[in-house]
Order: sequence, then structure tokens, then C-alpha cells
Amino acid sequence: MHNKGLIKLFAILFAAVSIYQLSFTYIANKIESDAENFAIQQVSDQTENYPEERELKAQTYLDSVANEPFIAGITYNTAKEKELNRGLDLKGGINVILQVSVKELLVGLANNSKDEKFLQALEATDEAFKTSAKNYLETFFDEFEKIEGARLASPNIFANRGLEEVNFESSNSEVRPIIRRRIDESITSAFEVIRERIDKFGVTQPNIQRLGNSGRILVELPGAKDISRVQNLLQSTAQLEFWDVFKGGELQEFLFQADQLLAAELAKDSKDVDEEIENLESEDIEADIEELLASDDEDDEDAESRSPLLSKMESLGNPDGPVIAYFSEIDTAKVNEYLRKNSVRAKLPQELRYAKFVWGKPPKDSNIIELYALKSNRNNEPQLSGSVVTNAQQSYDQMGRVAVTMQMDRRGAKVWEEMTRNAAQNRSQIAIVLDDVVYSAPGASQAISGGRSEITGEFSVKEAQDLANVLRAGKLPAKAEIIQSEIVGPSLGQEAIEAGIYSFIIALVFVLFWMLFYYGRAGIYADIALVINILFIFGILAGLGAVLTLPGIAGIVLTIGMSVDANVLIFERIREELRDVEKDTKMAINDGFRNALSSILDANITTGLTGLILLIFGTGPVKGFATTLLIGIGTSLFTAIFITRMFIDKYAVTNKPIDFATKMTKNFLVDIYVNFLSKRKIAYVISGIIIAISVFSLTTNGLNQGVDFVGGRTYTVRFDQTVNANELQSKLTERLGTPEVKTFGANNQVRVTTNYKIDVEGQGVDQEIQTILFEEFKNILPAGFSFKDFEVGGENEEYGIMSSMKVGPTIADDIKRASYYAIFGSLLVVFIYILLRFRKWQFSLGAVTAVIHDVLIVLGVFSLTYNFMPFNMEINQAFIAAILTVIGYSLNDTVVVFDRVREFIKLYPDKKLDEVINLGISGTLSRTINTSLTTLVVLIAIFIFGGESIRGFMFALIVGVLVGTYSSVFIATPVMYDTAKRKGIDLRSAEEKEEAERLAAEGA
Repeated sequence: MHNKGLIKLFAILFAAVSIYQLSFTYIANKIESDAENFAIQQVSDQTENYPEERELKAQTYLDSVANEPFIAGITYNTAKEKELNRGLDLKGGINVILQVSVKELLVGLANNSKDEKFLQALEATDEAFKTSAKNYLETFFDEFEKIEGARLASPNIFANRGLEEVNFESSNSEVRPIIRRRIDESITSAFEVIRERIDKFGVTQPNIQRLGNSGRILVELPGAKDISRVQNLLQSTAQLEFWDVFKGGELQEFLFQADQLLAAELAKDSKDVDEEIENLESEDIEADIEELLASDDEDDEDAESRSPLLSKMESLGNPDGPVIAYFSEIDTAKVNEYLRKNSVRAKLPQELRYAKFVWGKPPKDSNIIELYALKSNRNNEPQLSGSVVTNAQQSYDQMGRVAVTMQMDRRGAKVWEEMTRNAAQNRSQIAIVLDDVVYSAPGASQAISGGRSEITGEFSVKEAQDLANVLRAGKLPAKAEIIQSEIVGPSLGQEAIEAGIYSFIIALVFVLFWMLFYYGRAGIYADIALVINILFIFGILAGLGAVLTLPGIAGIVLTIGMSVDANVLIFERIREELRDVEKDTKMAINDGFRNALSSILDANITTGLTGLILLIFGTGPVKGFATTLLIGIGTSLFTAIFITRMFIDKYAVTNKPIDFATKMTKNFLVDIYVNFLSKRKIAYVISGIIIAISVFSLTTNGLNQGVDFVGGRTYTVRFDQTVNANELQSKLTERLGTPEVKTFGANNQVRVTTNYKIDVEGQGVDQEIQTILFEEFKNILPAGFSFKDFEVGGENEEYGIMSSMKVGPTIADDIKRASYYAIFGSLLVVFIYILLRFRKWQFSLGAVTAVIHDVLIVLGVFSLTYNFMPFNMEINQAFIAAILTVIGYSLNDTVVVFDRVREFIKLYPDKKLDEVINLGISGTLSRTINTSLTTLVVLIAIFIFGGESIRGFMFALIVGVLVGTYSSVFIATPVMYDTAKRKGIDLRSAEEKEEAERLAAEGA
């Protein structure tokens, strides 16, 4: 090996840099451990709310030592910035994808146009977008073009004052790029607003990314604990407005009139019902009366029919104050429905006809909420918008209550002064409204100049800080809804770490022992290279700032199993060369490394290509798996080809003998010859039957598609006792439709999956479902368990909702589409690579046939067994990662066999093709068994000890490795042989043919 000194220097420097990068993780963990111990000493278990108190103490400790040097000038803050990032599943926290409403942006650019063709296009886009592969904007353009005579540059649409670049003469094709640019600018603005909010939130190592041009923004906040606070912060549009407000006395007569009108309408409806009952057949009367007039509480229903609106009222507001009336929070939806009725609004006096009804901020310790009426106008515009706010900060008012103080610009200050002057003169109030919620409605004793204002309410300090943060960062240009979310509790993350470490250690110990057992002293060198390889992987992950996830750990552990493959290929080739009596040790080692190189590169490139496709199409944990797999492939190649050889080359230099085996394995599979091709028809029949069963099951039984692919919500709920999943499912069926409840891991833990209100966006539905789960499960939760203990990210970390996931239907379709692209793209890329590498389509056909065979069988196994397997077998993104990994592994195996077959075709030009192929398969049998065995044991270790969340993923890989090993021998090579034999094709390259002819001529 040339440049041995340079390679040694590079390896030493690389190892040193890796250790240096990982030292930051050690330092950060050490200081955090000290902080945790300090908090435990300061706060006893008997202290009320001791977990929160300990957290505060630990944070105080960390703040106090944040900038103090720990070692070599490295501070905690420095170490924290550079530590190895842990993903959501290892640290807990929240991962969401926000969808900025492109529809709202279009409406805004069109200046809230009421143009019939514009509204028609928007309605058609909403429907088409559900199944379209394009983003919302491009779908809108397509639907707009379908409308005859529709022009984007119409003065009623985009040729308005807000879009000066568009003139009346512009064609649709000229307007489109302008709209694209303005929409992109708005989404960029939303991205910056969200990033600024998160930066001020105080979460370490946040990850915020724009996802292409889809209007989607990915936000990952590992370690975030106050989940509802984060969700509010992300979704709040910060639409701050200042409105003049009607006095309660001005609207109270309207409420009585509206109540009478609603009662009359209900009475009319009731009369219609009575007439319908009279027309029924006598035998159907009893059943239909029950259906039409069913009621749980006849007295309540009677009161509501006589006084629909006032019966829901708790009390009237002060006639001179801003509150019209008080209602229970649970009745707000019904009251809104009543007040939106055209017949009800027609009762408003002329001077009140534009009144806008809004609710106050719900108090923390009560469910009574205030109703206000804002002085709106024809265009529903406030007297002053929040865009004039230049600064905001948390403060305290004169009564010592938590408040938010704001400063306005010059224009805002002038309007604010006029508004406060009018309020003082009329003894009226000004409502301060954020996202259509009245936070406060103060009066004014005099005009307030200078543009200083204050929001008060029942804030906590954190809420006021978040509100000030949102106001400083600015408002989102359009609403941003959470269309996909994953929330993991911290205790679940800790369990995942422990599971990952167990599987890692078990797999590593086995591989180290096996290499030593099978290859003796050479195995020791392979083990040293493997340990260095692991150091390199973690060092690169830390240096790149990559995120380590549980599937990422699985990727590393899988890399351990696969990394021995390169060493196995090298050692097996050296063993073959050593059996040649004409070669000494030096020549055998050199020839072994050289001859193995082609197979090593081919095998790793094919696996690397599938990993690359995973990285491109995958999201979240799948990307983590792909990242570690790709890094592992690179480091494995380096350590096997260079590090292992540095140790072995000392035997080559001195010609000292080395066996590359132990006494027990020295003659294992040596000089073996098996006529595999003679068994190919039997293999075809067996595979055909299995595939037929798989296809039948797939078409009849289907697959257990996870929420990734169909949309929905899942909740992992843990109890303090063993529970029956079927009983829990029956509890939920009435309120959630058709939920699925399955045991998830231990018998005290279940996973609840539901598509209840999946088309409805917003936190309200999430909160509603969690409330339903709490109410139905309350009697089997620990005594005294509150909703705050139970909810995701709640105060109790041992029981309740440990994690949740939500995927909207639109993004589910996108994930499914991306998964198809990933699988078919992988097959196409590999077909082309093998075609280029082997120059014969028969090799490509054999390899791709084997891969399709493997994928169908894995899918079939999942389809046949998901109903009774004791672990989760959902088809989700992780499963697609498993399928692609199976494709990579199967190709790895197949390419190694093909490489040997191609080599033997060149070496034995006079032998028959079937004999050459049998020699090639037999010659790689030792390597195939070694690699498959080590990989399988590693996968089984992860399957048993790696945690419930990746058990289905590991099962797919185990089946895939078994089937992939079989198919490389009994499917890929026979298919290649049969297609070549049928057409009488010579599989040698042109150069090889010329060389064979030249040698034949010389021999003659």
C-alpha cells in the first residue's frame, strides 16, 4: 500500500478531531448532570410541585456556570452549541410542519376580491389540491386557466394598487411569475417571523427549515416541554388590532329581540315536525318521535326552545361597560351560530349594523367568557392595526398585574391619541384584540400621546413574554396551521436512549467476538478498525451538527453489521490466494486486497445509492437513518481498505505467515462446489407460490397503513396497570367514530389511532380528542390524575399521553407519493448503475427481479401477519426506509455474486456458463453466510432491545435480509443465466473477448 505514512497521519488526525468534537457532548452532559444533582439536593420530594421546582433550580445552576470555563477554556454555552444533537425520539420535544395558507395570501394580493371567476378558481383549487401533486399556487393557476375569459390582470383581481407590477394589459403568463415571487416573499416573511419567535423562546438546538416551495415550514424543538405554549407560539398569526367598542347597554335590547326571533324560528320548526309526525303510519310513530325529538333533558330543551339565546346567558354585562353579556365557554359555538344568522343580524339598528361580535380571553379559573361588540365598518377594518407596533415587552401595570407594554410608530401614535381622546370624551372603551380575541378593553381618562399602550389580562409571566415576543417578531402574513406534528415526552425519550444503548452494546460485542472467532488474529485487526469506524461515525455526526435519532442509532448498529462485509470480502479473498502454493504471504495479501476492491466498491455504491434516495425523499427520523447509513458506508470503506490493511501489511513486508482463520474455521466452506442452477426451477416454484400468496393477501387483506399514509392522529397512552385494548376501544367508539386501539409494547401501554375531524385544523380538535381520551380513561388512571397530568407534554412524565402524532390528509398524500418515487427511483437508479457497471442488461434484469421479489415478499409478510403480531406493523415512513434498505442489502449481496461470476467468466473462457455461475456462487458462499449472519444477529438485537417504536421497522429488515440472501443466489443469478442462455449471449465484454482470442491464438 502506497502513502502508508500519509494515511496513518490522516487516520490519527481524523480520530483526534472526532474525539475533540465528542468532548463537547461529554462536557455538556457532565455539567447538566451536576445541575440535576444540585437541584435534587436543594428540593426534596416532599416539596409541592417538586419536578417544576427542581427544573427551575437546575436551570438557575446552568445559568450561573454558563460562561465559566470547564476545561481548556470550554464553557457550558460553548459545549451546548457544539454537542451531538439528539432528535425528538431521544430527547422529547415537538416536531411540526406548518402550512402557511397560500389561499389567504392570494386573497390578500387580490385585495379581498369578490370577483366571481376568482372565487370559482379558489373553490376549484381547494378540491383539486386534495389529489394534486403540485403545490397550491400552481394548482390555482391551472384551475384559473380552465375558466373561460378569466384574466389574472383583471382590475377586480390582481391589477390593483397593491400590485403595481401588474397592469391591465398583462397576460396571464406575465402575471404568474409576479404572483409566484410575491407569494414566495410572503412565505419567506412567515419563515423569518417564526424563526424570530423560536429564537426568543429559549429552546436549544432548534431546527427550522422551509420545505421547497410548498409553503410548508418544518420546526423541530428537541427538549421543549411546554407543548401547548409552543403550539400557540407557532400558530398565532399575531393579528393585533385596536377597536372602538360598543357599550353593553347599546346591544342588550338587540339580544332580547334576537332571542324572540330565534324562539319563533324554533317554534316554526317544531310545528313542521308535529305535522310530519301526524302523517306517519301508526306503527312507525313511536320510533320516529324518538328520532325527531330525542332529548336527554326535557326541561333544558324546553327552556332553550322558549329562549334559545338568553337561556345560555350567565348574566348581562354592565350597561356602561364594554361587555354585552357573559356566557359559558362551552356555549360559545352555538351563540356564534345564532349571531351569524342573517335574520338575527337584520334586527340590529342601522347605527349598529356592522357590529362585530367577538369573545374575551378565557380566564384560567373559570369557564365564563365575555361577549363584546366592536365598532366595525363595511370592510371589517379596525380603527388601528398592530402593524404600527415597533416594540413590545413584558411589564407590570399600576396594580402589579402582569402586562405587555407596546410602543407605536409616529402614524400609530397619532391615531392612538385620537382614539383615546374620543374614549375619554365619550366615557367609552377601546378593545385590544389579538387574533379575534379581546385581551382587554380599557377606558381612557385623557388622550394618550407618544404611542405608548398596554395590554392587561390574566397573564402568567411566560404568557406575557410570549405575547411580547410575537408582537416584536411581527404577524404572520397568513395563518399557519399545523398539518403534521409529532410530540414525544421526555421520559419516552430517555427510554429510547437506554434501548438504543442496549442494542448497540449487544450488537457490537457479538460482532467483535464473531470476527475474532472466525478470523483469529486478522479478526482482531478488523475489530480495531470497527471501533475506529464507530468513533469516526459519531465524530462526523457531531462535527456536521447532524441529529442523532433512534432510527439513526439503528442505522449505526446496522452499519456495524454491514461494515464487517468489506473485511469479510478482503479476508476471504486473501484466504483463497493463500491456498495458491505459488504465492507467498506478501503476494497473497496484495492480490486479495486488489481482487476484493471491485466487489467492495460495487456493493457499497449500490447500498449508498439507496441511502441517498432515502435522504432525498425521507423526512424526520428516516433522514436520520439515511444520514448515519451513508456516513457509515464511507467510514467503513476507509477503515476496511486502509486501517485494516495497515495492520496486515506488516505480514506482507516480512512475509510472516498469517492464516485469516482459526482451527475451527480454517476449512469451513473451502473448495466447495454446489450446482445451484440445477435447483433454480424448484426455487422459481417456491418463490412463485410465496409471491402469489403475498399478492392475494395484498389485494384482499391489504396493509395496515399508518397515519403517515392515510392521515389521522395517534396517541401513545401509558397506565399504571395492565389494560385491555379491546375494552378501551369500545369506550372510545361512540365519541371518536372508529378508533383503533392496540397494545404498544408493555401491557400497560396502548396506541390510539383516530381520523376523527382530521380535516379540521387548529389546536381545538387536538385538545378535544385529548379531553375525550382523559374522560373515557379516567377511571383506570392513577388516583387524583388531572387533565394537566394526562395531556401530551403534561406535568406527569410517567403516565398519561407519552407521545402523539398528527398527519393531515394532504401531507399524507404527499408522503405516500414521495414513498412511491423513492422506491421506483431506487430501482431505476440501481438498474442503470448495474447496466453501466456490468455492461449487460441481463445482470440488471436479474438484480432488479430479485429486488422486486424481495419487496413483494416483505409486503406480503406484513399483510398476512399484521392482525396477530404482538408489535406494531404499520406501513409508514420508517417501513419505506426499511424497504429501501432491503433493496440496498439485496443488491449488495447480488452484486458481490455477479462480480465473482464476471471474474470467473474471464478466467475460464472455455467453461460452460452454468458451471462458471455455480463456481461464482460457491466461491462467495463463505462471505454470504458470514455477512448475513452478523447482520441478522445485529438486527435481532435491535429488534429485541431497541424499543417498541422501531420493532416493526427491524422486523421488515430481518425478513428482508433473509429473503435478500436467498434471492441473490436463487433468483438474481438464475434469471441472469436464463435470459443470457436463451438468446445465446456472451456475457464477456468486448475487451475480454479480444483478450481470450489473443490468448487462444498464442496457444495455437
